Parts: sequence; structure tokens; C-alpha cells
Amino acid sequence: MTPKTPIMKKFFLIFFLFVVASVFSQTVYITKTGAKYHQETCTHLKHSSISMNLEEALEKGYEPCKVCKPLTTQEKVSVNNVKTETTTESQTTSTTSVQCSGKTKKGIRCKRKTTNTNGRCYQH
Repeated sequence: MTPKTPIMKKFFLIFFLFVVASVFSQTVYITKTGAKYHQETCTHLKHSSISMNLEEALEKGYEPCKVCKPLTTQEKVSVNNVKTETTTESQTTSTTSVQCSGKTKKGIRCKRKTTNTNGRCYQH
């Protein structure tokens, strides 16, 4: 279903601009010495927190915190055929566990599961 009337096209254009503006007007927090930006509830903001817009933080070279996982610029906002989809970095990360590839002292494969990218558990 595609918007056929000029009123529908204007509505979707305004909706798209609103979504983009709300993403970049989000308030994020930085620390005095850090290189990451955070959500307000992040544990890294115990001693200092400086608020700024997401757009400002990105312009200054700050990266998203891996603990609180704030919104990133990898959000995909598309207005193709009345569909709007947003995907944040926290939704795209995979947490599937696999069996550890390490060997025990006896020479048999470890039975623990791990989510590490190197395929080894905390003991290997």
C-alpha cells in the first residue's frame, strides 16, 4: 500500500522528520574523563555526569557505552510503503551460547557453555 494522495505523502514526510528529530534530540550523559556516552541510569555516572544531546556527543567523537547501551546512529528509520522500523545496537547483538572449545587437563573437551566470541569459557 503506497500513499497516493498528497496529504498522505505530507503526513508520512512529517512523521519521518519527527522520528529523526526525536532520535537526535535525545539527551545522553558523558563523564569528565570518559570517551563514551551513557543513559541517565548507567552505573558509570556515579561521580560525574554532563548532559548533552546525542548529536553533540557524536560530533565530539563519543561512542556508546557497552554497559547501558544507549541509542546509536545505526538506527534505521525507513518510510517505505508506510513501514517505520527502528533497530538499536542492543537489539542486534546476539547472545547465543556455545560449548567451550578448550581442553581440560585430561585432554577432553570442556563441557561449559560460553558467549565469548573466542569460543572459550572463563577458565580457558
